[in-house]
Amino acid sequence: MRLATWNVNSIRARVGRIVDFAQREGIDVLAMQEIKCTPAQFPFAAFEEAGYHVEAHGLNQWNGVAIASREPLEDVELAFPDMPGFAKGHEGPDQPQEARAMGATVGGVRVWSLYVPNGRGLGDPHYVYKLDWLGALAQYTRDTLARTPDLALALTGDFNIAPTDEDNGDPTIVAGLSTHVSEPERDAFRALEAAGLADVVRPLVPTGFTYWDYKQLRFPRNQGLRIDFILGSRAFADAVTGAAIHRDERKGDAPSDHVPVVVDLDTAAPDEDDDVPMIFG
Repeated sequence: MRLATWNVNSIRARVGRIVDFAQREGIDVLAMQEIKCTPAQFPFAAFEEAGYHVEAHGLNQWNGVAIASREPLEDVELAFPDMPGFAKGHEGPDQPQEARAMGATVGGVRVWSLYVPNGRGLGDPHYVYKLDWLGALAQYTRDTLARTPDLALALTGDFNIAPTDEDNGDPTIVAGLSTHVSEPERDAFRALEAAGLADVVRPLVPTGFTYWDYKQLRFPRNQGLRIDFILGSRAFADAVTGAAIHRDERKGDAPSDHVPVVVDLDTAAPDEDDDVPMIFG
């Protein structure tokens, strides 16, 4: 199985290049974020003509997630348990959920397409929402892997966190002043790892960014961020045989400001002699 995640920054604006990428690179499962449309507006036909099944979850012109797969998507969920909501000027436990999460099972792999809240500013209510959202995601992960420790689970998407200093090449993102690099956010990312997940791309692709702002020539200067990840359970990580960050997708006409992150999986039971990357120590 070849699995990819991509913040497409409006599916309707660039559906042609997204479908072309999926076909050209032999993507079996594509998790998308920031589709910026409702299901009624999603260009299903373009994917279906290319041989994909698609599920989409969007509420308006913001946020939104989707999963495209060559095999049928099973057990689709549009939120993980206790996922918090957010609405500007609205407080309390009954805030409406945004379209930021979709889970589905494909070929025995449980895949989540996740668009983690941005946070906006260190003093903004959206920052508190982001940390609460990540906390609920970590609890879901702990509970899920406690019940099914052998589950091949992948949390994929735009996490809006640069977990190490090496993941931040943007001079405007400054520790102590900016979101994405604050210690509480990095602690939240580490909590996901402590819950039983590993960044399955980093051991195979140790350098490289996944996002470059459109402003100030950030891409030509390679002043980017690594904020798009595929985090996998032990069963998922043990099946990973390759990975890539497709930097060239930031080039050309009307690119997204993010690029695809891809992993290859051998979903057959691994042989003891197989050369499988040891992602967990």
